Amino acid sequence: MESKDLALKCAKILSDKIAQDLSVIYVREITSLADYFVIATGNSSTHVKALADEVEFKLKQEEIFPDHIEGHGTNSWIVLDYGSVVVHVFSEEAREFYDLERLWQDGQTISLDFE
Repeated sequence: MESKDLALKCAKILSDKIAQDLSVIYVREITSLADYFVIATGNSSTHVKALADEVEFKLKQEEIFPDHIEGHGTNSWIVLDYGSVVVHVFSEEAREFYDLERLWQDGQTISLDFE
């Protein structure tokens, strides 16, 4: 699966699970970390965990597995690293604090038509 397709699939899964303030940023031209960052906010620690779990579950059904997962213990910022796509699921407070959109503002924000 192409990295853009994977990023959009992750965003759609998050949207279907009622993620807030969903964003997909193309960062390949400015970092070697990934091609895309998918950023979403949950409205509680339970919602943050449910969002991350849903992405992991739905992609596993298609035999797509993360290289690494970080943050399940905190439920304020969970990162699912799929190599070319990194999914960040934040609590509102953590998203404000880390402000990834500002840090990666030189990336290209991808339009999401399904919202």
